[in-house]
Amino acid sequence: MNIIADFHIHSKYSRATSKDMDLESLDKWARIKGINVLGTGDFTHPLWYKNILEKLTPAEEGLFKIKNSNSETRFILTSEISCIYSKNNKVRKIHILIFAPSFEIVEKINSRLNLIGNLKADGRPILGLDAKELVKIILSISQDCFIVPAHIWTPWFSLFGSKSGFNSLEECFDNYSKYIFALETGLSSDPKMNWRLSALDNISLISNSDSHSPAKIGRETNVFDTDLSYFSIIDAIKTKNKEKFLYTIEFFPEEGKYHYDGHRFCNISMSPKETKENKNICPVCHKPLTIGVLNRVEELADREDGFVPQNAIPFKSVVPLQEIIADVFNVLPTAKKVKEEYDKLIKNFKNEFEVLLKIPYNELKLVVREEIATAIVKMREGKVEVCPGYDGVYGKIKISLEETNNKNNQKTLF
Repeated sequence: MNIIADFHIHSKYSRATSKDMDLESLDKWARIKGINVLGTGDFTHPLWYKNILEKLTPAEEGLFKIKNSNSETRFILTSEISCIYSKNNKVRKIHILIFAPSFEIVEKINSRLNLIGNLKADGRPILGLDAKELVKIILSISQDCFIVPAHIWTPWFSLFGSKSGFNSLEECFDNYSKYIFALETGLSSDPKMNWRLSALDNISLISNSDSHSPAKIGRETNVFDTDLSYFSIIDAIKTKNKEKFLYTIEFFPEEGKYHYDGHRFCNISMSPKETKENKNICPVCHKPLTIGVLNRVEELADREDGFVPQNAIPFKSVVPLQEIIADVFNVLPTAKKVKEEYDKLIKNFKNEFEVLLKIPYNELKLVVREEIATAIVKMREGKVEVCPGYDGVYGKIKISLEETNNKNNQKTLF
């Protein structure tokens, strides 16, 4: 069966998250979005794990559902750990996503990690632990666990991040690199950018929302054709089986908030070429720029842009539906009229992914105004203009609503 899965989210017990990040709201929004399997996030936090135990019950192998509910949403046990430590005379800050197939295994993980750091402090706990040692601990508890370095290019907290990362998988995990089968690309990179590194050819690239609010789940996801079970899904990722791991659904990476280099407080955004010309220094405050994802990819890449490895998993880029509608009306995504149009589309076409990826233009325009239908189709065709994000500022996506050779008359969503 086709399965859309978003593995990486956070609960209301993580910093800077919505109070609505509870299981009931997540279940509701998973159905609205069209997500079949959703990560629980934060299973290391005592209060959130208690919530999980009270409200979820085992369903298919290694998956869970809301108790006393006929909802088809399935949950998979996941949590993110922040490892902050010193290695090779440099402070490292690496975020790691952990998957587990059962409550029993989660309890063993939590008991072990509680000896190392304060799991109550945050849904994403900070541990003074080498990332390699974390892998060693988790796999010693159960070989059925699955470990994925999170948002691998973001500057501050990632495997390859410009501020605190490494230059290779092996430099970070040493002899435990062989247990890393997948990497999370993050919002500011897409698979095409990662294909420029031959060292990643045999690694699966997964994409998740890293959502802090219910409406943001599914902004990046993974699509499978497997049995509905933990082990079937994990095996499809591990083996990079293109018949079972069909594709990922991505942000346009320019919309991510670390795509370009820059300084948000100085309103400075630069391409890698411009950064090099300025010797990595902000022209306003004369301090070092925050080096973004595109620059870091180019630094480590050993291939030209556009190369596609033979075993690459395909991807599709989308703009979230609420953003498309909001820009047609030139209002915020939280505006009442956005919700009205969004609800019409969901009511008529089941869920957001159906609308974004499948429903024909002629059917869309029967439900919502023509400009919205046009914008959705243009987005599918990749006919977008981008103003890249930088240093924590999300990028802007423009979708042309009219074909014209006269740029002065061209209509856009912005």
